[in-house]
Amino acid sequence: MLTDLTIKNVAIIDTLHIAFKSGLTVLTGETGAGKSIIIDAVGLIMGNRASSDLIRSGEEEAVVEALFDISAQPDIKLQLSEAGFDAADELLIKRSLSRGGRNRIFINGGMATLALLIDIAPRLINIYGQHDCQTLLKPENHLRLLDEFAGSGELRQKFSQLFNRLASVRTILAGLENAEREAERRRDLLSYQSEEIAKAALKPGEEEQLEEQRQLLASAEKLGGVSSEAFDRLYGGDGTLLGQLRRIATSITEISTIDHSLQETAASLEGAYLQLEDAAITLRDYASRIESDPVALQQIDDRLDQVGRLKKKYAPTVEEILDYKTGIDAELERLQDGEQNRQTLETERDTLAEDLKLVGEELTAARIHAAGKLKQALESEAHQLAMKGAIIEPALEPLTEPRSNGFERVEFLFSPNPGEVPRPLGRIASGGELSRLMLAIKQVLPEGDVPTLVFDEVDTGIGGATSELVGRKLKNVADSQQVLCITHLPQVAACADQQLRVEKLVEGGRTSTHIFELGQDERTREIARMLAGATISQSALAHATEMLAASTKR
Repeated sequence: MLTDLTIKNVAIIDTLHIAFKSGLTVLTGETGAGKSIIIDAVGLIMGNRASSDLIRSGEEEAVVEALFDISAQPDIKLQLSEAGFDAADELLIKRSLSRGGRNRIFINGGMATLALLIDIAPRLINIYGQHDCQTLLKPENHLRLLDEFAGSGELRQKFSQLFNRLASVRTILAGLENAEREAERRRDLLSYQSEEIAKAALKPGEEEQLEEQRQLLASAEKLGGVSSEAFDRLYGGDGTLLGQLRRIATSITEISTIDHSLQETAASLEGAYLQLEDAAITLRDYASRIESDPVALQQIDDRLDQVGRLKKKYAPTVEEILDYKTGIDAELERLQDGEQNRQTLETERDTLAEDLKLVGEELTAARIHAAGKLKQALESEAHQLAMKGAIIEPALEPLTEPRSNGFERVEFLFSPNPGEVPRPLGRIASGGELSRLMLAIKQVLPEGDVPTLVFDEVDTGIGGATSELVGRKLKNVADSQQVLCITHLPQVAACADQQLRVEKLVEGGRTSTHIFELGQDERTREIARMLAGATISQSALAHATEMLAASTKR
């Protein structure tokens, strides 16, 4: 609820602070005192268009601040927190206007955007008056009001869920159908690539092994010649290295029997001879195995060429080519499953369409049934609020294509006088009529999620017993929501929990608006003034006392 409102330099307001209470608060005062300016200031807090014309003459900046208690609105606190603002139980909204055109918005001390304000403010406070009764002026709200009256909220939610899922399935199917040709081309390409790689029968590490084999075959002549020559020099005859080493080893062994210190050297020479002999035999065997094989060499070259082509087409290494094949095989499997998926989606689409039709027909029937009852209830309330003979028609218009909220749109049609054709509310209803119609709706649908309601011009064109009835109905709404009302009717003012008098005073040669919260005696005099005018008689005071007493007893 709105707890405090501060206005600085707006029109004829210099500085004004209002502390609001729960229940019904009325603002009274002479015409032109500035009551409508206070409503305009609240409109700025709601995100209404800001004009430099609102800035008080001689001032450069106008400021409006509103403090709300949002302890019972966790959705707003969560939204503020997610947007990076302090999300305590109190919400301070500040809006400043400058003559230079620089308008700023602050939420809990942080600079905010107009879009965020416009999103949050209507969930805090609503104004019902000329050009402000958005709930009634916007046909999209009429369907919600009818559904609230019909108690078809769960049915509407079910329809919306089915509609959204059906739309999603249709979108997916449309995408599948549009992609069918591309998918077929993709399947052909992937199948060819997978088959080409599979036929190559690549193995990890194969390329390195082939390169090694190719090197051996290409160097067969050199390998055989070198190894044969080495064998010949080591072991080919008496003049070979091994023959000479044999003679040396034998000689040293003989003299080591004389000088035992040479025995280790003799043993080393013997060991060297045996190692060289093993090496010579190995080289002989190696040379005997080396053969030139041009056919095998060509086969290896061909295989390496094949691997090279695949590397250019698919990946830098054999291992990555094999990984690529694994990936395209998986994609092929998914593409092959696409047909089955499409059939499943088509079945789901048909089921959802049938369910949507059944739920939509049930929702339409509930709305048609409720529309007649709502018409009677609203007209009954309107007739009590000085709109005798008024017609309020919740008109249902079938849609060619369903929307997320049903098979029809709803718009409230209104005729203020008998014999006139009902027309859309926004085209025909005056500000006072809109306020009273909203008050009628609040009697028929008392529950609401907006904590603060502002009624302006609700008393236009009424008086007498109707005035007292309007006051009682406002009081009834105020049992569940904070209600602020500007009124010139003493019968309405007498029903208030809090009464504020707005006065226009001249101080230092300048006019400014002031506001005062009235105590019991002051309320009596103010209501007496509203009854009798400038000259307050004793009978007017007595009547005012009776009105306040009667209101207290209700």
